[in-house]
Amino acid sequence: MFAAAPDAALSALFVPLASAQLRLPTDGRALFLRARAGIGLREMAQPGWLCEQGFAPFADELVRSGLRVGEAAADEKFALVLLLPPRQRDEARALFARALDHLQPGGTLLAAMPNAAGAKSGEADLAQLAGPVQHLSKHKCRVFWSTPDAAGIDQALRAAWLALDAPRETADGYLSRPGLFAWNRIDRASALLAAQLPDDLHGRVADLGAGYGYLACQIIARCARVSAIDLYEAEARALEPARANLARALQASGRLLATDVHWHDVTRGLPQRYDAIVSNPPFHQGRADLPELGRAFIARAADALRADGRLYLVANRHLPYEAILAQRFREVRALAVQEGFKVIEASGVRA
Repeated sequence: MFAAAPDAALSALFVPLASAQLRLPTDGRALFLRARAGIGLREMAQPGWLCEQGFAPFADELVRSGLRVGEAAADEKFALVLLLPPRQRDEARALFARALDHLQPGGTLLAAMPNAAGAKSGEADLAQLAGPVQHLSKHKCRVFWSTPDAAGIDQALRAAWLALDAPRETADGYLSRPGLFAWNRIDRASALLAAQLPDDLHGRVADLGAGYGYLACQIIARCARVSAIDLYEAEARALEPARANLARALQASGRLLATDVHWHDVTRGLPQRYDAIVSNPPFHQGRADLPELGRAFIARAADALRADGRLYLVANRHLPYEAILAQRFREVRALAVQEGFKVIEASGVRA
């Protein structure tokens, strides 16, 4: 369900290649950063193409489509680098800089963005970094590309933009990076959930959709009987700051807990059983509400809880989770309803 139909930018991206404004590399190799599966990619891709995707459900979809998925070696170069830049500007700038690192002399960097997601700014950023850029418009998107020469690349700017993706400390004292959910602040819903967690949580706990690890750090600080915490997060860029934040929380607590951070799509199920599960589940993809995601998180949590286990969940007040909660748990109660959010405790897992 995460792998919904790719947006128009993916279709627009291949227009310059399909119309022969650009040519495919003669060696059959290309690198596609933030790749998404779709008909256009399946029709255009050659065996030598490498697709990078850090969001686990999208990476799984690429694999199921028969595409080669992995990460380019640091010194690996390509005649064509394709890119679907994200909306968050610092993250996009870091990705432009990294794309240039993998572009061989005379190669072309090709990108597409929806007009409503900062496409003009993205094109301007690439021009600032790499020199002259060409563009076309299609499907309410802007497709733009550059074939830079070494002298035209602003190397100082490239280095500065590469550094934008490094984990950085937020004002609240957590390590995070641009583009993650609520990356530069403590999310209000997560803070509300943390405030409602009981001190008697114990045993092995899982945090589903853990992000940079805020909830897990709160559990380490407040719940002395918890012996192990597993974090599950689908976005690979969140894993490094999450591990660092866990290490800080453990050092501050002076406790010894077993912790692990998993790159994992929760909707595919969990590999272990838990005494408690906490979650601020995603409920949208892009800007569209997709409550099926939250319902899938609830179902997989119920599957993974021990018979006497408990689920603690926060969600936007309007989201329709009550039916799945009643179906999978015997006892469901609201611990708090405020600021447009609801915190729910569910126990008594139904078989």
